[in-house]
Amino acid sequence: MRVSFPDLIAKKRDGHELSDEEIRTFVSGVADGTMDACQIGAMLMAIYLKGLSNKEVSSLTRDMRNSGTTLTWPEEWRGRLVDKHSTGGVGDKVSLVLAPALAAFGLKVPMISGRGLAHTGGTLDKLEAVPGFRCDLTFQEMTDILGSVGCFISGQTKDICPADKKTYAVRDVTATVDDIGLITASIVSKKAAENIHALVLDVKTGSGAFITDKSKAAMLAKSMVSCSESLGTKTVALLTDMDSPIGNMVGNALEVIESIQCLQGKGPKDLLDLTVSLGGHLLHAGKFVKNVEEGCKTIQEKINNGEALARFCSMLKGQGVNKQLADDLCDPNNDPRSFLPKAKSQSQLCCPSAGYVQRIDAMDVAVAAHKLGAGRNSPGEPVNWAVGLELLVDVGDQVTAGQAWVKVHHDSDLSDEIIHRLTKALFISQSVVDPRTSRVQEVIEGNNVTEN
Repeated sequence: MRVSFPDLIAKKRDGHELSDEEIRTFVSGVADGTMDACQIGAMLMAIYLKGLSNKEVSSLTRDMRNSGTTLTWPEEWRGRLVDKHSTGGVGDKVSLVLAPALAAFGLKVPMISGRGLAHTGGTLDKLEAVPGFRCDLTFQEMTDILGSVGCFISGQTKDICPADKKTYAVRDVTATVDDIGLITASIVSKKAAENIHALVLDVKTGSGAFITDKSKAAMLAKSMVSCSESLGTKTVALLTDMDSPIGNMVGNALEVIESIQCLQGKGPKDLLDLTVSLGGHLLHAGKFVKNVEEGCKTIQEKINNGEALARFCSMLKGQGVNKQLADDLCDPNNDPRSFLPKAKSQSQLCCPSAGYVQRIDAMDVAVAAHKLGAGRNSPGEPVNWAVGLELLVDVGDQVTAGQAWVKVHHDSDLSDEIIHRLTKALFISQSVVDPRTSRVQEVIEGNNVTEN
């Protein structure tokens, strides 16, 4: 006899482990609407307070994946499908560089991505800064683009993991968003629905990350690796620093520009290094190369020889961008700024004193960009593609008093709050500061953790 929803809630409330069948009953009740919002909220709070075992997390993830459509691909692509997921960061445009680099290696990258909420725009918001770019691909279009280009970046369809969508909406209003088990199930279920062979996870920690505490971020990384592997996906996670923005650009069109510059071999070192590290570990996890070093070298070569840029250009065309615009945007002889939305005004803020750049706080930069209009406060709210911030210095740089350190791209007058946020974001030391090294802090592969 099927157990009642109140009995399920009571069992978890009392700290007992739910069986596979009981979790399936919960997920089915969410998906088909037989469990009301109050009951869903009660169950989520019971989970939040009592936790989920690894077995429960795997079961919840599997049933969330199975609550909707899973993507099926041609048989000849089996073992070649890969993806990457980031928990979100400031200036995080790695997907725009890594997806075409992996495609250039001959892999298929069905990247289902999302939009930003708070902070700055998400991956889809960045790409939609390119006139004509479509994120609402049908499954047939996804298959066609994967076949011809090797990668796409598209939004989640309504049929993928509907139980996750419903539970997330309730989590958002019941203060249960930051539970490790629920985060794991939400992220991994959507990636599992892509039916991929291998996955790399970029789990951020630091001031600009969703999870600021390193130990909790490591717990999430381990949980996601364990869960994803239990569902048959080769998975590796990198715990990476998010105390300062990635690269120099923060803002939608600006980050597309920086991504193209990186694909042209002209981008900032930290963005390139992080892209290469994530790609190298993914190639090794999927057993496409003998070791991580070979994987990193391969990704670097695909960027250096222009193959990754060519794939990016083809992806733009496949997703609706005019052919001439895509060619002009990606032409190494052109400045990509000439073809994307521009803010009405540019202003510079200057260093208050001489010294060495010790830190540029990622969260303060993110809030300033959000106030400019680069992010949104609620789902569906439009973002301003043109506005954002351009960092003119990096950690370790020696600066003089009055030297410009950030260029603000804005459409309206700068508010006192924006100026205050940017002013407090910059930390200057009188002592020499070492340049920023690798952002990678730990590598988590199954039960193995490597400190960097």
